[in-house]
Amino acid sequence: MTKTETREFQTETQKLLDLMIHSLYSNRDIFLRELISNASDALDRRRFAAVKDPDLAPAGELAIRLELDKESRTLTIADNGVGMSRDDVIENLGTIARSGTRELIEALKREQNTDERPDLIGQFGVGFYSSFLVARRVVVVTRKAGETTATRWESHGTGEYTIGDGERSEAGTSVTLELAEPDEEGGLRDYANASIIESIVRTYSDFVAYPIQLVDGDAGGDAGGDGGGDAGGDSESGEPRVLNTMKAIWTRPESEVTDEEYNQFYKHVAHDMSDPLLRVATRMEGTFEASALLFVPAKAPWDLFHPQPSRRGVKLYVKRIFVMEDCDELLPPYLRFVRGVVDAEDLPLNVSRELLQENRQIAAIRKHITKKVLDALAGLKNDDRDKYESFWSELGAAMKEGLLFGTERNERVLDLLLAESTLEPGRLLSLDEYVERMVEGQEEIYYITAESAEAARRSPHLEAFRDRKVEVLVLQDRVDELWPQTGITYQGKALRAVGRGEIDPPGAPQKADQSGEEAAEDGATRELLLAIRSCLQDDVKDVRRSQRLTSSPACLVTDEGDLTPQMERIMRETGRDVPDTKRILEVNPTHPVLVELRRLFEADGGDARIAEFARLLHGQAILAEGGTVDDPVAFSKALADVMVRAAQGGSA
Repeated sequence: MTKTETREFQTETQKLLDLMIHSLYSNRDIFLRELISNASDALDRRRFAAVKDPDLAPAGELAIRLELDKESRTLTIADNGVGMSRDDVIENLGTIARSGTRELIEALKREQNTDERPDLIGQFGVGFYSSFLVARRVVVVTRKAGETTATRWESHGTGEYTIGDGERSEAGTSVTLELAEPDEEGGLRDYANASIIESIVRTYSDFVAYPIQLVDGDAGGDAGGDGGGDAGGDSESGEPRVLNTMKAIWTRPESEVTDEEYNQFYKHVAHDMSDPLLRVATRMEGTFEASALLFVPAKAPWDLFHPQPSRRGVKLYVKRIFVMEDCDELLPPYLRFVRGVVDAEDLPLNVSRELLQENRQIAAIRKHITKKVLDALAGLKNDDRDKYESFWSELGAAMKEGLLFGTERNERVLDLLLAESTLEPGRLLSLDEYVERMVEGQEEIYYITAESAEAARRSPHLEAFRDRKVEVLVLQDRVDELWPQTGITYQGKALRAVGRGEIDPPGAPQKADQSGEEAAEDGATRELLLAIRSCLQDDVKDVRRSQRLTSSPACLVTDEGDLTPQMERIMRETGRDVPDTKRILEVNPTHPVLVELRRLFEADGGDARIAEFARLLHGQAILAEGGTVDDPVAFSKALADVMVRAAQGGSA
C-alpha cells in the first residue's frame, strides 16, 4: 500500500489557481464541458487500446456518468475510460499547462481588470482546473486500464494537494466536485440543480459520441468517497437518463446541423472558448472514403510558435473509432492551427505514425483537405475582406511558412498573402493588388522587412521609393527573412528587398550629360568615398553612392547573398553560429553633411576630422535602422565634440 502524501503545486501553478479561482469569468458553465471533454478523450483512448489488446475492453458500455446529490451539494463526473496511474496523476494534475503556465498567468493578469474577459482556460490546456471556478473541493479517483490499484487525488484549490491510494472496482476516472453555494450576481449558478446540468450538457456536449447519463439522487454522501463508482450502471438513488444524441456530427448532412452545434463541436475538439472563424466540411469518395470536419480558429493558439506546443490539432478516426490525437500527417506544418477530425473508412485500426508517413491514403487525404482549407481561405478573402484580414493578422505568419523550401512548399499561399503598404499606412494589400498598382516601368515587387510597420516607415531605404511614389510592401514576421530569398516569383515578377544590393527605383529622372564642373565634383566624390572606405575598412565591406537616399546622409545595405541583421539576430537566438558579415555603407552626395565633408577633403585630404566624421556617419546609419553601435561611449563623445565645435562657431 502506498502512503498518502501531501504535495505542493509548482510555484507558477499556485499563482495560476489563485487567478483562476478569483477571476470573474463570463461563463462558469464551461467547467462541465471541459470535464466531459476530458472524459470523452479517456473513453476514446480506452476504446482504441481495446482494439490492440482486447483484455483492456470494459465490462460494460463506454459511458460518462453525471451523479448529482443536491443534499450534499456534490457533482461527480465519472467515466470508464483509460484512467490514470499514480505517476500520471502527479504529472497531469500536479502540474498545470507545463509549457504554457507563465503565458496563461500573464494573459489572466492582463484581462482581469478589463470589461471583456475572454475565457482562456481551455486555450491553455488547463480545462480540469476550471473545476475550481465552481467547487470548494475536488476529489479525483482513478484507475488505469490494465492495473489493479487506484489513486485518489484531492485539493481545495490552494497551494497543495494530497495523493494516496483509492478504491475503484473498474478502470476509469471519477471527478467529484464539492460545489460552492450559488451566487447569481457573481455568475455562480446552482450547479446542484439537475435542470441546469441538463441544459449545460445539451448546449455544449450534445454531440459527444458516448452516452452522458445523469443520475439525480437525493442520497447524502461525502465528496471524499470513491466519486460515484463506475460509469454505465444503474444507481440506487435513481435511474440514469441519457442527455445527448451521441451522433458523430461529421456524419450528419450540413443542412441538419446548426451553426451553433458546429461551434460547440469546435470548442469540444479544440478546447477553445471562442467560436471558430471558418468551417470546412468535406468528403472524399472513390478508391477510398473519408470525411473531414475542420475549423480555422479566430485567434492564434498561444503556442503557435512554441517549441513544445500543447497542440489540439486534427484527430484521426477510423470508422468512427478514435485512433490518434494531433495527427500531424494529415496537414502540413504551416496549417498546424487547423482543428477538427478526419474519419477514414479504409485504414487499419492499428495504424502507427510510422505507417501513416508512408500510407498513400493519408497522403491523398492530406492533399485533399489542404486544398479545401486553402480554397476556403481564398473564398473568405474574396467574400469578407475584414474577416480575412483578421485571420491574416492572427495566423499569417504561420501560413507564410508554406512558402519555404521543401516538399511542403505551396505557392498558393502567395495568393493569400497580405502585407501593409508604405503608400497607405494601415492598408493591407494582396500581391495581386500590388501588381495592379505598380508604376510604369516597374518589373519587381519591392518589400522591406522590419520589426514593425512604424520602424519600416522610418527606414532611410524607402526615401527614393517614397519620393517616386513607388509602393513597397512591409513584411514584419521572422519568416519574412527567409521565404523571399527562395527565388519565388509572383506573376513572373521577382521579389526585391529595398535594403539589399544596388537598387535604383523606377521613375528616376534621366541623367543629363555632365558639365565640366559636375564631372569634377563627381570625381571629388569618388575620392572622398575611397577615403571614407579606408577609414571604415574594419567595419564595412564597401562605401558607395546611393540611389536610395534623398534626405538622409547615409544608410547601411546588405550585399546580395549576405545575412541581414535581422537574420543574424534570429540565428543567435536559436544558438547557431553567425558568420562575420560586413555591410555596405551608402552615402547621399547631395546631403549637406557630405557636401561639407567633400569640401573639407578637398582642402586637406589628411585632415583627422575626416575619419571622425566617417565613424559618425557609420554610427548614424546603424542607429537609423534601429541598431546599436559597438561603442556607444565613443560614439557619444565624438558627437559631443562635433557639437561643441559647432557651438563655438568654429569649423566642425
